[in-house]
Amino acid sequence: MDGGDGGGGEVASAAAGPPTPLEWKFSQVFGERSAGEEVQEVDIISAIEFDKTGDHLATGDRGGRVVLFERTDSKEINLQNGENRRDLERMDYPVTRHPEFRYKTEFQSHEPEFDYLKSLEIEEKINKIRWCQAANGALFLLSTNDKTIKYWKVQEKKIKKISEMNVDPSKVAGNGSVASSSISSSRNQCLANGSRKDRSFDSLNNDLFPPGGIPSLRLPVVTSGETNLLARCRRVYAHAHDYHINSISNNSDGETFISADDLRINLWNLEISNQSFNIVDVKPTNMEDLTEVITSAEFHPTHCNMLGYSSSKGSIRLIDLRQSALCDSHSKLFEEQEAPGSRSFFTEIIASVSDIKFARDGRYILSRDYMTLKLWDINMDSGPVSTFQVHEYLRPKLCDLYENDSIFDKFECCLSGDGLRVATGSYSNLFRVFGCAPGSTEATTLEASKNPMRKQVQTPSRPTRSLSSSITRAVRRGAESPVVDANGNSFDFTTKLLHLAWHPSENSIACAAANSLYMYYA
Repeated sequence: MDGGDGGGGEVASAAAGPPTPLEWKFSQVFGERSAGEEVQEVDIISAIEFDKTGDHLATGDRGGRVVLFERTDSKEINLQNGENRRDLERMDYPVTRHPEFRYKTEFQSHEPEFDYLKSLEIEEKINKIRWCQAANGALFLLSTNDKTIKYWKVQEKKIKKISEMNVDPSKVAGNGSVASSSISSSRNQCLANGSRKDRSFDSLNNDLFPPGGIPSLRLPVVTSGETNLLARCRRVYAHAHDYHINSISNNSDGETFISADDLRINLWNLEISNQSFNIVDVKPTNMEDLTEVITSAEFHPTHCNMLGYSSSKGSIRLIDLRQSALCDSHSKLFEEQEAPGSRSFFTEIIASVSDIKFARDGRYILSRDYMTLKLWDINMDSGPVSTFQVHEYLRPKLCDLYENDSIFDKFECCLSGDGLRVATGSYSNLFRVFGCAPGSTEATTLEASKNPMRKQVQTPSRPTRSLSSSITRAVRRGAESPVVDANGNSFDFTTKLLHLAWHPSENSIACAAANSLYMYYA
């Protein structure tokens, strides 16, 4: 159920009014588990990413696998005049079909490793996936775990096989080889001047090579019928990060990308795997002076010299690679001023930004901290232009969330391709969709299930006081039971929707609930 009049956008004029709220419907699910089925840790999805066309979707899991899906409905739409789906969209024709995907292939991207120098296990979990520019019918993508980035090429290869030998059965020996193989042994050695020692060679082989040749002796036929998808690792970018990699991002120049860990951001060239340039380093001389870490980083979608990164203190910095080789000084700083008297033990923890995304045109940045989504205009650094409360009803539960470590969960966020709406996940496998233009009050709550509208959480205007302290303290460290608040809403902190992605050109969302990939359209 939608919670308002709809969402506006960065390109919609205020006079036109906000568009009507979207009505979301279930589209597909991959890897759905039956009731009571236990989820294997290695099968839990840890990354989701659409490519720029929206025709391919990639997911990564904790077992180091990357699974690719391809769109099927756009291939099936072939009109009489040869127009495809994208041509229709450009011409504003209505398209009744919603995006449908099918499994394409999967491959093992990363394996568990052990760093013997640091006595540290490196798990195979895929942290991020980013699509690169496709070429010659092949797909390219980057995937990373905590330490190592890999560049993959996925291409269809035709399987070539010999369909028939086309030899005369009467000339085949018992072992299957052609009887004429004895020719080489029957041939006598040649003299130095090229003449033969034994002139009876022709008479010995007249039965095998009669004058005029043998009509039954033909070359084998090689056919290439079925195709097979082959994933090949083109390059490995390793040994450049002392801390866990939290982000990778492609540059709009198509040649470079960045990788970020807690303290550093490195710039790579896709073609060069043995060297990178450190462009941001926030590591202090004395680690005891460390006050904040890098939590996410992303290139500007169109300006190859600009990138943004967020910190655990809730700030976003925009840097310009043209200013200096080491960009420790930012060109713009975005942070919200703390309200006087609002500081508490949890203030800094929940202010930490877990994810940032640029809008498609690069004008806006969307950031997600623990409690809110914020939309920033890169031309206005005084504060966010919009703030969306994701799960304000959890504010009285921060103490419990801290005790069971849920307060450190890192939720991702995404924007629609037209910039009219934003989305992010929450607990109990819920996710929220908000309209993000002036005047918009669209605030939809959906559940990652076959019936997305089943579970509607009405967010109170202000946090509701619990009935008793026993309810407030319902969750202890490691507790499996959900919390029930005074309104009867239950919050299951063990089922969280951390990862989701918005289709680049349509209102379609893919989100991960444990090992299941759910897709919705509007």
